[in-house]
Amino acid sequence: MSELHGIVRFTFHDGKFDEFMRLSEQCADIVRTQDTGTLQYDVYVNDDRSGAIVHERYRDSEALIEHVAHIGDDMMAAVLATGTVSGEILGEPSAELRAKLAGSSVGLFTPVLSM
Repeated sequence: MSELHGIVRFTFHDGKFDEFMRLSEQCADIVRTQDTGTLQYDVYVNDDRSGAIVHERYRDSEALIEHVAHIGDDMMAAVLATGTVSGEILGEPSAELRAKLAGSSVGLFTPVLSM
């Protein structure tokens, strides 16, 4: 098992900051009440509220797969509609997670140097 980090970057469409925050609060509630392996779920916003970074940390690949299932397609689509989005997964994902990420725009970065 290998801990994973997710980094999701948002640049909001005009007028979508409040919607993003509303949806983020709902996602955080799902994380608190349903996820069993999400270790961290933090939202950072820049000073002019034009963008955000969501930093997520998962116990392992199974926990990340569980989180995505709990968030669901409808919630994910609503969040993604608030802006331009890019994301990366840092760590050593399982074969199952790699297969689920295949063909997606999510970047995968595996460790080569760690202290």
